[in-house]
Amino acid sequence: MAKATQAPHRPTPSGVGMESSAVRAAMVRKLQAQGISHPGVVAAMLAVERHRFVDTALVNQAYEDTSLPIGQGQTISKPSVVARMVELLCQAPSAPLGRVLEIGTGCGYQAAVLSQVAREVYSIERIRSLHEKARENLRPLRVPNLHLILGDGMLGFTQGAPYAAIIAAAGGNDLPEAWIDQLAVGGRLVAPAVTAGGRQNLVVVDKTARGIVRTELEAVLFVPLKSGLA
Repeated sequence: MAKATQAPHRPTPSGVGMESSAVRAAMVRKLQAQGISHPGVVAAMLAVERHRFVDTALVNQAYEDTSLPIGQGQTISKPSVVARMVELLCQAPSAPLGRVLEIGTGCGYQAAVLSQVAREVYSIERIRSLHEKARENLRPLRVPNLHLILGDGMLGFTQGAPYAAIIAAAGGNDLPEAWIDQLAVGGRLVAPAVTAGGRQNLVVVDKTARGIVRTELEAVLFVPLKSGLA
C-alpha cells in the first residue's frame, strides 16, 4: 500500500499557470448551474487542479466538461460526472464521509477530489502503469489521507473495510458482491452498472439495517469493469 505523499513538485504544463484558477472557477460555475450544490463538493472541484492529471498535449481541454484519454484504453471522467457521483456519496444518510473505497484510480483525479470530502480514501487500480501514473500525479499534492493500491478492484480491498462509501469508475453487468459485503451498514455505493433495460445506468446502493436499497438513476457511459491485474 502506498501513501501519496512525498517527492519534488512537478512543473506545471506550459500554457496553464495561475490563470488555471479562473478557468477552474468557470468550470465550477457551470457545474453549479447543472445542479451541483453540496458545499464540500463545490470546494473540492475548485481546489483540485484537473490539468495536473491530463497529458500535456490535452492540457488546454482540462477544464472542459469532457472525458479525456489517459492511456491503456482508459479515460479521466468528465468533471460533471465526478461532481455528480461524489455529491451522491456526500448526500448519504451517514455523511460526513469517513473511509471511502474508490474502484479504478485511473490518473488519480477523482481520488484527489474524494480526499477533500472524506476522512480517508483507499483507491485501487488494476493497471500497473496507471497506478504508477496516479502516484506520480499525486505526489506533489502531498495528500496524507489518500492510499493508492495496486490490485483487482472487483475484489474490493478487505484490509480497509468496512467503508462508509464505495465509488466505482468502471461499469459491469452487475455490482460485485465483494463491494456490498465491504460496505458498512449505513454506507452508500455509487457505481455504473448494466440495468434491466440493457443499458448502463448510475446505480446507488444504500446498505441499511433492514437490507439493501437500490436506486437506478440516469444513463451513463463508463469503461468496462474488468478483473485481474494488467
